[in-house]
Amino acid sequence: MPTSFPSIDPYASGLLEVGDRNQVYWCTSGNPAGRPALVVHGGPGSGSSPRARKSFDPNVFRIVQFDQRGCGRSIPSAADPDTDMAVNTTEHLIGDMERLRTHLGIDRWLLYGGSWGSTLILAYAERYPERVTGIVLVGVTSTRRREIDWLYRGVARLLPAEWARFRAALPSDGDPVEGYRQLMEHPDPVVRRSAAIEWCRWEDAVIAHESLGSPGQYSSEPETAMLAFVRICTHYFARAAWLDEGVLLREAGRLAGIPGELIHGRLDLSAPLETAWELAKVWPDARLHIIDDSGHTGSPAMGEAVARAIARFAQSDTDRISWTAATGGNGYPPW
Repeated sequence: MPTSFPSIDPYASGLLEVGDRNQVYWCTSGNPAGRPALVVHGGPGSGSSPRARKSFDPNVFRIVQFDQRGCGRSIPSAADPDTDMAVNTTEHLIGDMERLRTHLGIDRWLLYGGSWGSTLILAYAERYPERVTGIVLVGVTSTRRREIDWLYRGVARLLPAEWARFRAALPSDGDPVEGYRQLMEHPDPVVRRSAAIEWCRWEDAVIAHESLGSPGQYSSEPETAMLAFVRICTHYFARAAWLDEGVLLREAGRLAGIPGELIHGRLDLSAPLETAWELAKVWPDARLHIIDDSGHTGSPAMGEAVARAIARFAQSDTDRISWTAATGGNGYPPW
């Protein structure tokens, strides 16, 4: 099978009114009568990318994408300091996904996403398991405080010089994520811009060793997109995404019967393998694939693993199916 399909343009798009003076951008591509698949982008605040469509066979899948509140082509942008962030939470995003599913007339769909997208997918699927045909997660996270603390403090032990610069931009010695959140709410646009640049430099430093991926990807974003990304990231991470610590792992039993593919790079410093391994232990219908040469930004081997995972959901089905039950526990899908 190909590891990526040709680039395609959406056949439909729009802005969905979701309340709170927010409009969420969405688009659909591929086969209008195909198997629905929702792509959930990361960040939070990265926005959707046309590249994500290339992982799906356009003859088989109806590919749905959306920009989460505050980013991409959704309105208003978090880059605007007047945008109300109080109505941009995990709970709001789960509700937006459900509104989009209903708006598009979709009964059930495959969920695909990585990094922060995997957290949002798990939160949605545990809330609405009856709406999910399967899940493919890449670079698994659950946005626990321990994961956030690792990314913005713990990994500093490996990057002392870069950490010193990241830390130097803050006015005090408190929680760095909360410190940057406060800077992104500062009335002075110069302060907000400088904070966004330093935050992205740190993010780039954490992935700089990933020669097979895309080092430097955060700082290369246009200024408006970068401001929205950092404001949303700090807003969510300073509050651990409003999720009780470890709740997504504790509630993984709600995913029983939903087949899952967990794909994770062994060299991922941003999101260490631990979370993916823990999730695989408590979700019997999921399989964990460890990609030895990959970090957070991917590699050709990870691309192949993603292609294989999505292809397993290309077969038609009529109801949720437990791979464990259907295969006698050998872990392989029944097609």
